Amino acid sequence: MGLAPFLRMSIAGADFLHVGQEMLAKAEHDSGDANQLMNLSTVMLCLGQRDLGLMIQDQALELNRVYHLAATVQPAKFRLLMLMVQGDLSANTPLDCLLENSDIDLDYYYVLPNTPLIAAIPEHDAVIVCIGESDENRDILNSLQQALAHWPKPVINAPQYIPATGRDAASVLLQDIPGLLIPLTLYAPRTTLQDIAEGQAGISELLGQCDFPFIVRPVDSQAGRDLDKINRPEDMASYLAKVNRAEFFLSRFVDYSGKDGLFRKIRIALIDGEAFACHMAVSSNWMVHYVNANMYEDAQKRHEEICFMEHFADFAYRHQSALEVVHQRTKLDYLCIDCAETRDGQLLVFEIDHAMVVHAMDPEHMFSYKQLHMQKVKNAFRDFLFRKVSMGSHDAVQCAP
Repeated sequence: MGLAPFLRMSIAGADFLHVGQEMLAKAEHDSGDANQLMNLSTVMLCLGQRDLGLMIQDQALELNRVYHLAATVQPAKFRLLMLMVQGDLSANTPLDCLLENSDIDLDYYYVLPNTPLIAAIPEHDAVIVCIGESDENRDILNSLQQALAHWPKPVINAPQYIPATGRDAASVLLQDIPGLLIPLTLYAPRTTLQDIAEGQAGISELLGQCDFPFIVRPVDSQAGRDLDKINRPEDMASYLAKVNRAEFFLSRFVDYSGKDGLFRKIRIALIDGEAFACHMAVSSNWMVHYVNANMYEDAQKRHEEICFMEHFADFAYRHQSALEVVHQRTKLDYLCIDCAETRDGQLLVFEIDHAMVVHAMDPEHMFSYKQLHMQKVKNAFRDFLFRKVSMGSHDAVQCAP
C-alpha cells in the first residue's frame, strides 16, 4: 500500500494502534504474505516502533524484494521502477505520497549492497533512484552507478549525485552562490564537544569557522531529532548529558526571524530545475516543523501560507539564479529544499534532499488552498517523466560516469 494511506490516516488522527493490532493479527495468521508484512512494517514505523518495524520489514524482504503499487487511475499511463533500500520512513523518496491518485504504476525494488539488482526486473518506462544519502548506503549507490551506467531506460536521480545531498557535502557544494547562504556543516567527535563544554578550548579554536551560537545534532539525525541550539559552554554540557552519541554535526546559527520575530521555513521542490511551492510553516521557534508550528490551530498562519503559495512566482523569481546554480551543481532531476529568506533577502538553505515528504493530505476543509498548488507539483513531475521517455534512448545513459 506504500506510505501514503498510512500518512493520511496519521494526519487525520486515526487510531493507529488499533490499525496496527488488526494488521499484526492478520500477519500472525499468514506469515507468508509479504505485502501484509510490508504494510505492517510501515504502520509500526508510523507508530514510532522503529526496531519492530525494521524487523518486520526484514521478514517481508526475505520473502520478496519487489512490490507493486497499482495506479489509482487505470489503465496506467506510465510504469516507474523505484530503487529502494531497507530502512525507516526517511530512507527512501516517498514518491507514492506525491503521486497519490495518479495514473502511474509504481514498482518498489529493494536492492542489496553487493548485487543490487539480483531479482527479476519488472517492465518499466523509467527508473528512479529513491535511496537516501547515508554512510550505510554509500556502497549500494556505488554498485548502482555501475549497474545503471548503460541502462536501456531513462534513469532519474542518478546514484553518483545522491551523496552530495548529505549535510556536510551539501554545505560545501553550495558555497559561494550569489544570493544563497548555507553555513558550513562541520564534523565533531564527542571528545571535541566535551572540551568545549569544559572550557578547555574555544569552539572557534577547535572548529575554525564556527562560534556561539551554533546548532548541533548527531550525524545521522533526521526530522530534528536531538537537534539543539548552543549559546554557551554550559548549554553544551547539558546537551551532552542527555544525548549519548559519538559523532555530531555543527553549523553556525543564522537568525532568520522576520521583523515580527517569527520564523518561516519553506519547502520547495525542484523538478528538472523548475521550482514549486510545497509548504511554508510559521513559528515562534527557530526549529520549525510543519506539524508543531500550530499551522492546524492558527488561521492567520494558514492565511500567510496561502499568500506565499499564491505569490510563489515572486519568490521563485527573486531566487531564480541561485536555484539554477543549485540544480546545476547537484545534477539531480528531483530535489527538495528546506529553506528560508533572511532579512537581507538571501535564500537561507537548511537542507537539500530528494527523500523529503511532499503531499497534499492535510484536511481539505482547513487547507483547501493546498490542493491547487500541490497539483502543480504532481503535474510537473508527471510531465517530467513523460518528457524523459520522449527524449529517446540516447538519454537512457544518464548514469554513465
